[in-house]
Amino acid sequence: MTDINISNITSSIAEFGFYNTTIDPTLDLFDSIEKLKKEKNAVILAHYYQDPDIQDIADYIGDSLGLSQQAKSTEADIILFAGVHFMAETAKILNPAKKVILPDLKAGCSLSDSAPPHLFKLFKEKHPDHLVITYINCSAEIKALSDIICTSSNARQIVESLPNDQKIIFAPDKNLGAYINKVTGRDMLLWNGSCMVHEIFSLEKLVKLKIKYPDAKVLAHPECQDDILQHADYIGSTTGILNYANKDNTTTFIVGTEPGILHQMQKQNPLKTFIPLPPNNNCACNNCPYMKLNTLEKIYLCLKYELPEIILNEDLITAARKPIERMLSISKNLGL
Repeated sequence: MTDINISNITSSIAEFGFYNTTIDPTLDLFDSIEKLKKEKNAVILAHYYQDPDIQDIADYIGDSLGLSQQAKSTEADIILFAGVHFMAETAKILNPAKKVILPDLKAGCSLSDSAPPHLFKLFKEKHPDHLVITYINCSAEIKALSDIICTSSNARQIVESLPNDQKIIFAPDKNLGAYINKVTGRDMLLWNGSCMVHEIFSLEKLVKLKIKYPDAKVLAHPECQDDILQHADYIGSTTGILNYANKDNTTTFIVGTEPGILHQMQKQNPLKTFIPLPPNNNCACNNCPYMKLNTLEKIYLCLKYELPEIILNEDLITAARKPIERMLSISKNLGL
């Protein structure tokens, strides 16, 4: 099972006051982080859903597939993952000899939490003739119970690479699984999990935005519910959404995914307008509360003290790496 090195963290808190450290307000965090990276031969990997400042100091920004590929190929001694816990776990699984650190251990994932390993193991045992394809947004324990990992970038291609008569369990995201069923004609057995961010987009507000901006195109992540996807002009991963906006001549887009992606979209397309799709509550946008736990201050402290560190049991690493390696191999063969 997952084993975070709590003893090291606790001793460091006592010795350095890690979590309560007061940072000099005159400190240039951007410059200090760059110096620490060079000093420690560290690399910062950041997801598109991170705050703009974090994206701007990252060595690599990407979605789950791109981040996995980058984590696999890095020559750095330390990987700081500006993302959520399952992403840092994936980096550790692919780089067991490297030190992997996460700025905030509380940066979890509602989708990952929706698949408790002990319950999923029982579910899998009830369907022994099914191959298990698991979305990368899951814990190391769930990965270890899987045959192939996928991301939103390659899920369709991975499913289509298998024989038509192959029975499949797809977990943990029911919306992504339902979308893949729809576009491939498969009948995969779906685990009942979902992402809190993509579940609460408002269909009513989407329709109103389309009326207000009739020439706008709707870009949506496949973790969204089907009623949202039915209105989308393009459905794809965060990287896919970004690439579509870069290439399409439309000047206004309504974006149905976590709004952190808008930073890169606007940087790469300064003359285009990007409107975040609102949720069905009074909040302005669908910020992931877990992604936003990471800050520049925490990244600075994380690099300085090299904590908190992700430590995984060797047997778990071995079991979880196999389906990830299978995904990376399939993706490479398919040119993804």
